[in-house]
Amino acid sequence: MKEATKIVTAGRDPAKNYGVVNPPVYHASTILSETVSEQRAKGIARSKGERGMTYGRNGTPTHFALEDAILALEGGDRCKLYSSGVGAIAAVLLAYVKTGDHILVVDSSYGPTRRISDQLLARFGVETTYYDPIIDPSDLRDLIRPNTKLVFAESPGSHTFEMQDIAGIADVAHEKGCVMVMDNTWASPLYFKPFEHGVDVSVQAGTKYIVGHSDVMIGTITAREEVWPALAEATADLGQTAGPDDVYLAQRGLRTIGVRMPRHWENGLKLAHWLHERPEVECVMHPALPDDPGHQIWQRDFLGASGLFGVSLQPTSSDALDAFIDQLELFGLGASWGGYESLVLITKPTRVARPWKGAGPTIRFHAGLEDPDDLIADLAAGFDAMVKAS
Repeated sequence: MKEATKIVTAGRDPAKNYGVVNPPVYHASTILSETVSEQRAKGIARSKGERGMTYGRNGTPTHFALEDAILALEGGDRCKLYSSGVGAIAAVLLAYVKTGDHILVVDSSYGPTRRISDQLLARFGVETTYYDPIIDPSDLRDLIRPNTKLVFAESPGSHTFEMQDIAGIADVAHEKGCVMVMDNTWASPLYFKPFEHGVDVSVQAGTKYIVGHSDVMIGTITAREEVWPALAEATADLGQTAGPDDVYLAQRGLRTIGVRMPRHWENGLKLAHWLHERPEVECVMHPALPDDPGHQIWQRDFLGASGLFGVSLQPTSSDALDAFIDQLELFGLGASWGGYESLVLITKPTRVARPWKGAGPTIRFHAGLEDPDDLIADLAAGFDAMVKAS
């Protein structure tokens, strides 16, 4: 079955729902059993991390439909939904470690991933080392200790968009007995298949491209069967779940990801090429650009690009930068991405393994579904305002 057909059909069975096209919303907390033996059997299945109608927090047919659809697109053996992407990241990081353990996290990781590692895990006696996002996988061996349990990758990296050799890193992680985790939000299940590259656990902020409409908070985790039990136990202990109405909206958004993502890719690349020629721009950080340092990895391993990319500007004053942002009309100033609307955000890359060397301020753009010529005109007006303010 081709990808576009999977997007439309996976997780849906109208025959089980009186012919209804979309899986219905189950609002449920209490789930009844007919007999004690039935309830006991459900409990045994649940203790093994298996699906079952035991309690609303543990999932309903609404949840199972979206989980099946994501599995069909992303791969893996099991899927679980969470209240947010950060909730999913926290569950993964807590599932595989204990006091005295050590983890490796890419230095270009999502801000909340760093906060969980530096604050929550540190309070529990788990140490984090950040590795260079452009590290040669063989050099990762020197960073792995006897107590290293997990390697957390993100490709491309947040804000600065470095590409990683995920398969190479996974090989080293597995050689040393570590669980290989990846944040796959940027590419979505459409444009990167993590389990074909050695990943054990894939995390997504489904809030972004799965939902696609900026109106839902939801996180997803897909995983191989071998590493599922620890994750299922941690998820249950943390009480993690997603609300049924949000799950329903995420299902509805997922059905159009196959037509949305190519437009995000096209618009983002057109903006990136245009920005590349601007004198105010030091560099554009977009792995689909031919001169990007990570282009070869992107071209080899990825099936497409999203609309999210970064720009490092030439040195300028904060007033001039503010003037640029304030002038924009089509780019909303907001901290999310993945929706139909274009966004802009001033960023401040945090690095410890390799200091950030950009001379000027950095900006993150999300290219939405608007006409790209209108977006370019909006950016041109912003640069005019920047020059005047300078």
